[in-house]
Amino acid sequence: MLRLAMTTDAETFERVREPLADRGIEVGHVQAKERSLRVSSGETGASPAADPEEFDGFDVGLVYPTRLMEGAVVDERLGVPWVNGRDAVVASRNKAGVLARLSAAGLPTPKTTLVSNPVDESVVVDAVEEFSYPVVVKPNSATRGVGVATATDLDSLLGVVDYLNLIHDYRATGDKSFLIQEFLPDARDYRAMVVDGASAGAVERVLDDDALAAGRWKHNVHRGATAEGVDLDPAARDLAERAAETLGIDYLGVDLLATDDRLVVNETNARPTVDAATKYADDFYDRFAALIRRTAKTE
Repeated sequence: MLRLAMTTDAETFERVREPLADRGIEVGHVQAKERSLRVSSGETGASPAADPEEFDGFDVGLVYPTRLMEGAVVDERLGVPWVNGRDAVVASRNKAGVLARLSAAGLPTPKTTLVSNPVDESVVVDAVEEFSYPVVVKPNSATRGVGVATATDLDSLLGVVDYLNLIHDYRATGDKSFLIQEFLPDARDYRAMVVDGASAGAVERVLDDDALAAGRWKHNVHRGATAEGVDLDPAARDLAERAAETLGIDYLGVDLLATDDRLVVNETNARPTVDAATKYADDFYDRFAALIRRTAKTE
């Protein structure tokens, strides 16, 4: 049986384990963070591991660990190919880089400007002049809606930027950039799953009436939204597939925003959460397993 290493033990791990086992793929968890990892024994030729069996026997990894420093050690110890390797994870995490590549390829994206701190306040003022309020302000490389805010006027925008500046003043902060992005009111928020170049299903992330009445607008599931399985129309499926092809990523979550007259790629995720199988195409796990098997044989 093929052995697949996963560095997450959250919802995705539990959801994929049994369906993949039914297809001859044993899923095992490898802890990549919030632990100690011995990297050297100090003796030439000796194993650095206190427990050498922990990383042994795997044939392939699903996605590169989210923490790149720890990931380098885990990657070396496992010595396996990844369905989504380090380059894919790093590329997708860079929101501005993704949108720049997609826009250059002719794919629709929200109007977006990258600001690289430190800058004078006048740079922010000039950058926002081409936008209409409200605008969205978001860290360039955070996930799950962390740090995303709206600004309804210049004063509130500069206030959000003040808080970002406090974070960016810390010398160890790696990414000191943020995005100013147009706000699409009442946009429907979809997460399309693309597996091996083809759309494999999607969910719409929906806020309940109470959340909407309270003025909530973020559709992240980790912030309380509900993911409901949907059948995307052909244009949305095609856009998700084109985004994955442009980025060259075989296993990708593509976030789409749709209004009455626009459909855009908002973000991508090379470490996508797998939802319940009922929300995806009937052959999702067959295609998923085929991609894992092909990756295992590439190196």
